[in-house]
Amino acid sequence: MISAVVVTIAGICLLASFLPLVPIAHGFFRSFDFCRLQVITLSAATLVAALIDLYIVWPPTILAMTAVGMAIAALVIQTIHVLPFTPVMKKQTMHFRGDPEKTPTLSILTSNVKQANTDYSAVTDLIAEKKPDIAVFMETDEGWAKALRPALSDFREIVDYPQDNTYGIIFASRLPVKTHKIEFLLNKEVPSVFVTVTLPEGRDVRVVALHPEPPLPVRDTVGRDAEILLVAEVARDEDGPMIVTGDLNDVAWSRTTRRFLRISRLLDPRQGRGLYNSFDARYWFLRWPLDHIFHSRHFQLIEIERQPFVGSDHFPMYYRFALSGGERNGHPPDATEADIEETEELVAEEKSRDRPPVGTDWE
Repeated sequence: MISAVVVTIAGICLLASFLPLVPIAHGFFRSFDFCRLQVITLSAATLVAALIDLYIVWPPTILAMTAVGMAIAALVIQTIHVLPFTPVMKKQTMHFRGDPEKTPTLSILTSNVKQANTDYSAVTDLIAEKKPDIAVFMETDEGWAKALRPALSDFREIVDYPQDNTYGIIFASRLPVKTHKIEFLLNKEVPSVFVTVTLPEGRDVRVVALHPEPPLPVRDTVGRDAEILLVAEVARDEDGPMIVTGDLNDVAWSRTTRRFLRISRLLDPRQGRGLYNSFDARYWFLRWPLDHIFHSRHFQLIEIERQPFVGSDHFPMYYRFALSGGERNGHPPDATEADIEETEELVAEEKSRDRPPVGTDWE
């Protein structure tokens, strides 16, 4: 007969599925967005155990039927969120079918190096191997800035702001840089980089690299959510080619990221392709897509690839795009009035207070 343990696990899975649906910007609710893949696995195992009990014991008990119902409900809710990032769904960004030698392209390497990580050579070797047009590194302190300097010597321009509070950032470009600025959008200790680069064919591309605060179960996520959505508003007003990338400390299927796409009108190249789980690089059973790139409809995808372990808790990510017009690309849903109103409320709330960012003493 099915044990109370299986029913309890099914109930926990169902609760973990409903909590992220609560529209409150707090880490207690938002943290459950991260573990959807783990909940799917646990729900599936619970469902199998309950079905075995139903097969062995007939007529079925209320306890077994309850476990089956809760496990199925949890699986459905979680799968609805994750399914867009599987190959069975339609791609949002089309694959480029032309000749990259005859079309402007842009390659980008992004890596949260983890400030305490000292395996500098793994990252510098990766730079030498991939030879990206643009490289973005997060959690860079003075030690990382010094270690990366030789590997970045052939880049045209470096925009960096090393810090020892896990929010340092380095932006390096082999392309000519037309404009560049380090912005502190909502917190004086959390920098973002805004750059305009010029492709060899003369087309300008605006690139934003950011690394907002991580969520904590005991603290609200207003700072993180507001920073992500503030960049969405910037992207919405941009008519030309645009890229937004970085460790957003949010998963691809979250309420905030989906709202970001609706407001910004940018596309997610993972949709219809795969999850590309970039965190946690140290534990295979505890992973989710935390490092992102979003782009305007001007681009089509040539390549997206998770890179090998470099000693950090994040895998580096490599992307290559073609500036091909993107007429075949999909369209994100339109932003609603509620999206705009809630974004403005979150930004206003975070601007009204002065507090240190999360995690400055973690390393």
